[in-house]
This record gives sequence, C-alpha cells and structure tokens, in this order.
Amino acid sequence: MMGPASRGSRSVPTMRDVATLAGVSVMTVSRALHDDPRITDDTKNRVRAAVQQLGYLRNDTARNLRIGRGADAIGLIIGNLANPFYSQLALGVGEVAEQHGLTVMFVNAGRDVEREARLVTDLLSRRVEGIIIAPEGDDHRHLAAGPMRGAPVVFVARPPSGIAADCVLVDDFAGTKEATSRLIKRGHTRIGFVGLPSTVWTGAERFRGFQAAMSEAGLRSYKRYVRYQESDVTAAEKTVRSILALATPPTALFAANNRNMFGALRAASEVDPPIALAGFDDFELAGILALPLIVVAYDPVELGREAARLLLDRVGANAADVPPRRVIIPTSVIEYGPVGGSYNLFGRGNGGRAAAGS
Repeated sequence: MMGPASRGSRSVPTMRDVATLAGVSVMTVSRALHDDPRITDDTKNRVRAAVQQLGYLRNDTARNLRIGRGADAIGLIIGNLANPFYSQLALGVGEVAEQHGLTVMFVNAGRDVEREARLVTDLLSRRVEGIIIAPEGDDHRHLAAGPMRGAPVVFVARPPSGIAADCVLVDDFAGTKEATSRLIKRGHTRIGFVGLPSTVWTGAERFRGFQAAMSEAGLRSYKRYVRYQESDVTAAEKTVRSILALATPPTALFAANNRNMFGALRAASEVDPPIALAGFDDFELAGILALPLIVVAYDPVELGREAARLLLDRVGANAADVPPRRVIIPTSVIEYGPVGGSYNLFGRGNGGRAAAGS
C-alpha cells in the first residue's frame, strides 16, 4: 500500500496523513498545530516536519463552521469579470478587508440574476461576515433581511430596490451632464448617446444627465441618435457604425461606459471627419492615444474601499440601530488631446481631422 508521502500529486493531504507520517494520533496533530502546551516540543517538531513534507494546509473554514465561528471573510459578487471596473472595485474591497484581518471571497455572477441568487446562498453557507454586491436586475428580495440570515449587505454602483441596505454609488448624473455640456460648448448640437439598458440604474442616471445637458442648452435629443445595449465592445462598434451611417449623423457622441467607448473609438477611426467623443469611465490609454476625448473619471478603488467600510461597520454590535446609508463617489471630467486631433486609431481609418462644430 502506498504511504501518505507517496500519494499522487493531485491528492490533497489530510490531517490523518500528517498523523500517520509523524507517528501520532489525529488529535495530537490538531493539538500540536494549535501549540497546545500538553504536547512536547519533540512531538510538535515531528508534526511540523510532516506538515512541511506533505504540503498540508489546515482547513480553518471547516473548523470555524464546527465551532460556530464565521469564515473570517467577506463575499464580493460582481456581474462581469471582463470589465476593468470590477477589478478596481475588488482592489479597494480587498485593501480594507486585509486591514481588518479578513479575506475576500470573489465570485462572478456573469450578469445572470439566478446565478447571483445561488452565489449569495453559497457565500452565506460559508459563514462570510457579509456581502458586497453589484447586483443585476431590480428585484433584490434574495438579499433581504430574512434570506441574508442576519449577515449585512452593501450595494455598489446601483441602489437596493425594495429592501433597506447601505449602498455606494457613483455620481452618474452629474458626470454625464458635465461631459455632455463640454461637447455642447464646443459647438455640437447633434449629439448621439450609446447607453446601457434603461432598466439599469447607471444606464438610467447617465441618460438622465445627458438629457438634462441637452435640455439646459435648448437642444433636442433625437431618438434616432440614441441606442441602448449591454456592455460589449463589438456590439458597441456595430451600433456606432449604424448611427454614423444615418443620412444626417451626429457630430458628437457620448458613450455610457468604457466598453461602449472602445467600440465607438473603433467605429470613429473609419469615418471622415470623425465625430467628437465623450464617455463615462476613464481608461489607462486615454491620455497617450493623442485623441480628442472627453471622459468622466472617478475612483473605482475608493468605491470598493467605501463599500467595505460600510460593510464592516454593519458587522459591529450596534449596527442594527444605524439607518441605511448612501455614499456618493464624486466624478470629474477630463479632456484629452487637442480638439481637432486625429482619430487614426491603431493604424485604422484615414486619420481625418475632427469636426469642431455641428
């Protein structure tokens, strides 16, 4: 029979394997790993040597469940791992969690409401301290007080619907309104909008900001210049191409997030003269592309930090007495490149000059 040290590389060593190799009982291994004074130094050293040889890792989660403790972790549920926004959000959550000796269980719901509900149940079964979520849809009953079994929840990027909970939001309305106003100040009167579905909070707020800027300037928002879609670069490129193919296309366009902006950049590089572009979400290459871009910037890492702070406040003993809180992360508008810069993106298109007016 093969001993524990000769097991295949795919096997996970157990405490029983450690006990066999060290020549002691499983209970002795447990006591040695917890530095029990009843265990001699010689026995502890043999156990530690066996642990190192086998590569054994103690299952603290299982132990915590047995003794009724939590997993010393918080859950983070996001909708689209491909979106850079969520990786920055996770960095902020992880930073604060680590300061409090917690880990983050990070899961991707894949923009699927039913999967999201299953992930909530799974995280709760692992006794997380609470959950931070960027939810899908507008039905949040699976995050209500009863289903959460007392664990706190904090919403990010969109507010809770039908339940009372803390949330951290971006100032979507003000940022979009200001960026659109910058386009108008440059002389544009025909401005398109490639947005997120209107059923999504961020989509609705950003379109509301766009309409407010247009209305304030006495301009009309033409339905033929407005499109709604999911966050997909290829789909956004196709959508912008269809707008630019109109008999009288807009001279400027607002993209509601970075994925839509990337698609708009691809499409804009193939027309002459290209349209002026503004969008929500700053991105790493915006400042070095030498393109005339207007972007709405904010700090997604701080969004994650603030969400984690609110969650950990709720873990406190008196958290139930604190009413739901709403934190708004401010935005700023950044203008990159010259107004009349070239849109010859990645060697594509004809590199025509941008139109400065309508």
